Amino acid sequence: MSITNGETAMKDMASQATYQRLEKDISAVKNDIAALTDQITDAINTLASAAKKQARRGYKDARANVDSAIDDASARGGAMLDAAQDAAVSLEETLEDVITQRPLAAVGLALGIGFLIGVTWRR
Repeated sequence: MSITNGETAMKDMASQATYQRLEKDISAVKNDIAALTDQITDAINTLASAAKKQARRGYKDARANVDSAIDDASARGGAMLDAAQDAAVSLEETLEDVITQRPLAAVGLALGIGFLIGVTWRR
């Protein structure tokens, strides 16, 4: 069986139609890949932006916590200093009252404490 011109033409048209369908399909796949690439890029950019915002928020919160802790420590230190100064003033006033009321006892006590310290340091 020999192939006639009509059969050859039919095969060529079928091959050309198949080629055109494949070309359209490849073009559609390329367009789909480009659209998917754009969607992935947008998703990554959105994720990066959200991560950046969250990191900034975390930094601000941490800084606020540190500032608050420093302020609290400063306030506590000031309160302790005030309490120590008040205690020193109170002790001074108490000693002054005792010395004024019993001056001989205070001098004797000071001599005794001085003697004990001297003996202790000698050893």
